[in-house]
Amino acid sequence: MKDLHLQNIISSEELEIAFSIRHRVFVEEQGVPESLERDQWEATSTHILVRWEKTAVGTARYRKTGAGFKLERFAVLPEFRHLGIGKALVGYILNQLPNSASVYLNAQEKVVEFYRKLGFRPVGKRFIEAGIVHQKMIFSPR
Repeated sequence: MKDLHLQNIISSEELEIAFSIRHRVFVEEQGVPESLERDQWEATSTHILVRWEKTAVGTARYRKTGAGFKLERFAVLPEFRHLGIGKALVGYILNQLPNSASVYLNAQEKVVEFYRKLGFRPVGKRFIEAGIVHQKMIFSPR
């Protein structure tokens, strides 16, 4: 997609743009408490910003944990969904990680099938996080 640009965030200004996208999606749209939206992992995570043409439309982050690499905080503005941005974000992050790395995420229930199509498989029981049903999923390339 020539109109899509993904980049690792390197400035505090870009990070604030990502936070504003997350606030709109998680706090305003999904009702996640503002106190839970940002956490202690912000400074040690790698954050990604997505622009459609020149407009910032999506973000995600990933971080190294004791269990591998955890992909988190995927947020795409509502008016830009269904353009392949989420799929591009996942691919962009996976391309930055070592091939042998263990990769996982906690998917909101409504997007479990989306992640399944990208090579993630559900493990364990569903659980509530920030008032939303989630499913842990592990990346297992075919």
